Amino acid sequence: MPALFAAPAAVAYGVADFAGGLASRRASTLTVTAVAQLAGLLALVPAVLLLPGRPSTAAAGIGVLAGLAGVSGLLLYFRGLAVGPMGVVAPLSAVVGAGLPLVIGVLLGERPGPVTLAAMAVALVAIVLATAGSRRDRAAGTGLALGLGSGLGFGLFFVALDATPADSGLWPLLAGRAVSTTLLAIVVAARWQRGEPVAGWGLMALSGMLDTVANALFLLATRSGSLSVSAVLVSLYPVVVVLLARTVLRERLTGLQLTSVVLALTASMLLASGG
Repeated sequence: MPALFAAPAAVAYGVADFAGGLASRRASTLTVTAVAQLAGLLALVPAVLLLPGRPSTAAAGIGVLAGLAGVSGLLLYFRGLAVGPMGVVAPLSAVVGAGLPLVIGVLLGERPGPVTLAAMAVALVAIVLATAGSRRDRAAGTGLALGLGSGLGFGLFFVALDATPADSGLWPLLAGRAVSTTLLAIVVAARWQRGEPVAGWGLMALSGMLDTVANALFLLATRSGSLSVSAVLVSLYPVVVVLLARTVLRERLTGLQLTSVVLALTASMLLASGG
């Protein structure tokens, strides 16, 4: 059942985003993303060797496309959190990231049952409410554009991973992460200024490693069930970010955010029983 993999993937994505967001307050978005990608690559190498899978040209090619889409989404996402309100960036990114695979899955012939459809509707509402109630100033326009762009990148990443060969194991993830890490390293080296202060290395590494764990779990989810269910359930990660912000940063939860938590748990249980 996809929920068994997609639910913990959502938790891992949420913690990874929270750690990356904290690191982005101490270093540039580009540096945070590059270090996180490198940490994720180092964590992925032993996992590829431990889990069964057969490398192939198709696996590598699709994996590279997925990696480029994913890292583009991540750059836009972290940048959005830095310049725009989280209440605009996070839910929009999650809705677009879930909605694109949902539409493509249905177009490709997936036919979710009534319980699953109801659960996905509840999940989408929970995503929208997860970070609702934040400020609505001029930065919201920038956040809107960046949230839309990051969601598109994440959605394409999910769709591409679902298209990888079923017997390829984690090799597509390795190919994509290797290319994205290399490209980011080149850009960071070209733009690096001597004496530029950088802090938050541990948070960057944690973000990258958990992102790799989440990607692997999502890949397993799509191979055990439908793309649409997996993508919607994984995209509940903003709820995790909100709960961590409340617990770690002592940010207050609005009534809408508390409602989103209840709806997210409801959707998870419905998807687990009906997906």
